[in-house]
Amino acid sequence: MATAIEFFKLLPKTNCKDCGQPTCLAFAMLLANQKAKIDDCPHISQESKTALSESAAPPMRTVTVGTGKNAVEMGGETVLYRHERRFVNQTAYALTVCDDLKGKALSDRIEAISSLSFERVGVTFAADMISVKNVSGDPVIFAEAAKAVFSLWKKPLILESDDVDAIEEALECIGKMRPLIYGANAVNLERMAALAKKHGCPLGIRADDLGSAADLSARAKAAGTEDLVLDLGCSGLKRCLEDHTVARRAAVKKKFKPLGYPLMNRVGSGEYAVAMAAVSTMKYGSLVIFDNLESYEALPLMTLRQNIYTDPQVPIQVKQALYPIGNPGEHSPIMFTTNFSLTYFTVRADIEKSRIPVWLQIVNTEGLSVLTAYAAGKFEPEKVSEVFEESGVLSKTDGPVIVPGLVARMSGRLEEMIGRKVLVGTNESKQIPKHLKELTSQ
Repeated sequence: MATAIEFFKLLPKTNCKDCGQPTCLAFAMLLANQKAKIDDCPHISQESKTALSESAAPPMRTVTVGTGKNAVEMGGETVLYRHERRFVNQTAYALTVCDDLKGKALSDRIEAISSLSFERVGVTFAADMISVKNVSGDPVIFAEAAKAVFSLWKKPLILESDDVDAIEEALECIGKMRPLIYGANAVNLERMAALAKKHGCPLGIRADDLGSAADLSARAKAAGTEDLVLDLGCSGLKRCLEDHTVARRAAVKKKFKPLGYPLMNRVGSGEYAVAMAAVSTMKYGSLVIFDNLESYEALPLMTLRQNIYTDPQVPIQVKQALYPIGNPGEHSPIMFTTNFSLTYFTVRADIEKSRIPVWLQIVNTEGLSVLTAYAAGKFEPEKVSEVFEESGVLSKTDGPVIVPGLVARMSGRLEEMIGRKVLVGTNESKQIPKHLKELTSQ
């Protein structure tokens, strides 16, 4: 990735402000941080635009599978470690559907994959793709299966076969939906690359090791296909960790383009497969294909993925709003807390456990937790009073206001400002059910 000064040298240097920035240097700094697009500058020459596009391109190519709102982006990474900037596109998880399934068996399998869905801190976890695997050996059966799966599954597909005829037959049915073609190898690469180029689809390459992966990707690029995903043939945890690390270092640090593509693994099913998937998720894998994945395996794995790919510079937040919990009425208490997602969902869950109706007011603290926000001056009586006035919560109930126990010192000032009885709540969220029950029994 080029520096701001390198970008600046290619800009017009007129400080015209047409890009929305005060100077060309300011615009160059945004380009370097991937917060602006080259097309935002209307006066740039075509020669400079081409040079800038090459400089701005991430060392790992971004590959899109599928179309529309359900499309999955992979790659596009620029760093080795999340704290350097952030990881861009999270690891995608795909489950397998064999082409010998038909009728009710097929629909049941799709339904089982679709039901693999969870919600955590306001984010829905689910499988990202389905890999249609050619186990029948028949191109027509494979194409029919791909078409049938597509009719039941609206997310992206992977066409998994090393039979070029089977891939070609399936692409005639669903090629316009931009599936990932997975099955190119040293023997069939040129023919697979030609199909990928013809239909505008990304190509998954199966290699035996890092060296052969680099060789095959170079051959595919020479054949006119650049949207590639590389399977390095990792068969164990140690090799997966080592090869993925070497590939990312080569792409990011050495700018070695033959390995500058998203990485994928097929891991099978069971405990070892989940362990492989966890290593791949933590160490640079962009796609993991499972034979099967149980819900008790999926939830911790997807939680791990969420934690790895959360932007460390932007805390997970919820919207500032008034949230009625349990159908509160005109005498229900008012509780309030910050808009840090983990705080909100923890507090909400504990209020729901109490089975006591509550008005929960969320205050925008830019995603900071209670004590951090209070120390930063973003969670003070004046701010809370303003938020109460905006939401109108004080006109909805005459119940008491409960202040978080960790910031009990704001209770007196807040009571003066809102003219309402303010009670000091609990220090920990888990104490909320007991506290609310004691409050309502008085």
